[in-house]
Amino acid sequence: MKIISYNVNGIRAALSKTFTEWLQAENPDVLCLQETKAQPDQIDTLIFAELGYTSYLHSAQKKGYSGVAILTKKTPDNVVIGMNNPRYDAEGRVIRADFGDLSVISVYIPSGSSGDERQVFKMDFLATFGLFVEELRKTRPNLVICGDYNICHKPIDINHPERQKGVSGFLPEEREWLDCFEATGMVDSFRVFDDRAEQYSWWSYRGGARFRNAGWRIDYHWVTETLRNKLKSAAILSDAVHSDHCPVMVELN
Repeated sequence: MKIISYNVNGIRAALSKTFTEWLQAENPDVLCLQETKAQPDQIDTLIFAELGYTSYLHSAQKKGYSGVAILTKKTPDNVVIGMNNPRYDAEGRVIRADFGDLSVISVYIPSGSSGDERQVFKMDFLATFGLFVEELRKTRPNLVICGDYNICHKPIDINHPERQKGVSGFLPEEREWLDCFEATGMVDSFRVFDDRAEQYSWWSYRGGARFRNAGWRIDYHWVTETLRNKLKSAAILSDAVHSDHCPVMVELN
């Protein structure tokens, strides 16, 4: 199974930038999207159906904001919208699809960069999401949790880490949350295959950051330890330029 995760920073904008052609060429079995920024009636799912994908959408109540989706060529046994938590589900941040004994989650973790209030919201979300995953693993032990985590885990995951102190997305408490998440038996699939520096999945639109590769690695496929021996490959697909993010890919046997 080939799974791609992509924060598209607006699915309608991405579709105007050869997104369809890119999707056809990459041909993942499952595509997890974040930041779709559209209501269901604003997303032409027929475009994806023509490529063989069924679309499952979870939009935010607020128009033009947040939103996650799963597009799949394999028919899921079950699809679950949200975390059964109105505070976070109103922002369209979590969707899950079950395929046999495997569950794939698309998550868009909040950014805290706009101010203290949203940083508190982000940390609250992380605490709730961690408990949500812990409880889910009791009945669904094989998880692939794809998405934009809005956190660089380690200094290797961000450009000039010495300059990023006090910056949301690289705060000690955020990185500690990922440490704890990993310690529960979650695996950063990309680092199983690639331990190089300067491997990023997001770049600011400002100052030619992408050209200079002054980026952050904040998009991940975290998988449960039970799936480690199923990992076939993982990669950052930095040639895709439909967004300020690029897609990340994992393959499972």
